[in-house]
Amino acid sequence: MPQRKLGQILVDLGYLTDDQLWDVLEEQKQSAGLIGQVAVRMGMVTETQVTEALAEQWGMPVINLAETNIPPQVLELVPQQMAEIYKIMPVSMRDDVLTVAMADPQNVGALDDLRNLLGNEIRGAVSSLADVEEAIAKYYADRDESIEDVIDELQADEDDEGRIRGYDLSSEEELSDAAPIKKLLNMVILLAIRDQASDIHFEPFEDEFKIRVKADGVLYEMVPPPRHLASAIVSRIKVMADLDIAERRLPQDGRIELNVGGNPVDLRVSVLPVLFGEAVVMRVLDRTVVALDLNKIGMDPAILTKFRRMIELPNGIVLVTGPTGSGKTTTLYSALNELNDISTKVITSEDPIEYDIEGIMQCPINVDIGVTFANILRGILRHDPDKILVGEIRDYETGEIAVQSALTGHLVFSTLHTNDAPTAITRLRDMGVAAFLITATVEAILAQRLVRRICSECRTEFEPSDELLMELQLPLDTARKYKFYFGKGCARCNNSGYKGRVGLYELLIVTDEIRDCVAAEQSADEIRDVARNQGMTTLRESGLKLIFDGVTTIDEVVRETVMEDLD
Repeated sequence: MPQRKLGQILVDLGYLTDDQLWDVLEEQKQSAGLIGQVAVRMGMVTETQVTEALAEQWGMPVINLAETNIPPQVLELVPQQMAEIYKIMPVSMRDDVLTVAMADPQNVGALDDLRNLLGNEIRGAVSSLADVEEAIAKYYADRDESIEDVIDELQADEDDEGRIRGYDLSSEEELSDAAPIKKLLNMVILLAIRDQASDIHFEPFEDEFKIRVKADGVLYEMVPPPRHLASAIVSRIKVMADLDIAERRLPQDGRIELNVGGNPVDLRVSVLPVLFGEAVVMRVLDRTVVALDLNKIGMDPAILTKFRRMIELPNGIVLVTGPTGSGKTTTLYSALNELNDISTKVITSEDPIEYDIEGIMQCPINVDIGVTFANILRGILRHDPDKILVGEIRDYETGEIAVQSALTGHLVFSTLHTNDAPTAITRLRDMGVAAFLITATVEAILAQRLVRRICSECRTEFEPSDELLMELQLPLDTARKYKFYFGKGCARCNNSGYKGRVGLYELLIVTDEIRDCVAAEQSADEIRDVARNQGMTTLRESGLKLIFDGVTTIDEVVRETVMEDLD
């Protein structure tokens, strides 16, 4: 880390006087922003002088990109997407060390990312943001590469036997380090992050190697690379995730930490041996995409008010249910984030920890060494928590300890995999949790789904057919009173008609009447009827509201919710 402040360096270099520095610091307090930017805005220094001071601060040379000739082979090493995302420009390659000009030398994490992604030693230099952007526009103007271009380039670089020229196919390590393989994989990862994808799937089959990216809950297929490169691509992923490239018989898990545009992005890597090789799934965890804020998860204001009242309770159990990928973790993290203050001790147990939250103690689960939800929950109770998150209630033992924790004065949050809120009660009963314990501890159950939003750029009104309207189980005369929309498809939404997702929520508050139903061991349908009579909005009703508001489509709501009697 630098020892000297940027303002002091500007004074030492003679670009500012001590009095001017005080003026800049005062202005910075009022307007915020980096000190160099504030000094430029006040007209006290130039961009060039700030660049020189940054170079002095970080011990890097200054590069004038306008006067630098960059060889084509150096540009080949860094794809345009990488240059634009990291705000860097490759300058030269000497003795296997790649020099890059950086607009933000303070983002030292970018250099680590580039080492990991490119597999080269990286040396940083400093240039102004304007110069870097101008150089990217100039040098990459006729190099706008796509995945297809890189694959064509790979195939053109093959010899008569289908091997990449210059690389030994018998050496996994050498092949995984091949420049074309690295270039293809980097482009896939950066495009997925740019498009706010949640997962990247690499799937080997007998005759092809598929790459699919999940965005807004739907998988989209990319142009597949040649089948015989599957092993090399998987090996490259293993190298980046620090996994054993020689082990192909056992599942492996790892992570790749990136710092894209100054924001931390985690790639959780899971390798699974399958019939025709190894399949890999990368889970993309980007904090800039997921806002851990209850006000931003799309919950109806009336439901949100009730849910906030539940999470403020001093003890009890609050459950969030839904299938994998329904946003349960985001809702729970948002709730914990809201409860996270200096007077409240919050401890979580998760498998795995998806986002780290400052101020909350988070415990990872490791079943291999016996660290299960049940075991770690016993340890958590000795740390005097006020609120506890149990990642998932999977069995009777975990359910029993969660109940005991609630009975001893703790508020417990957890998840279950059930289709709706009333079914969560019967699931606990099936696990062996006694009905009297359920009635004594469970305070609220939130069921949720995610549906895709209609793209705002290409949203178009249309007249649905009678058959489509009948899917909603509403009288046709009633349904025809509303307007309906769909997305035609445009460049913004990749011609899918959808951009982003929004939640459907069903909040069951356990009232005295619901407790009587649980104690009498009534069915989920009977519990649902009582809850609806008390004002519970079902998932289908939540979806209907979004359809009538023009937020989503009939198809999305029908796909994610079960048919109900809505009389």
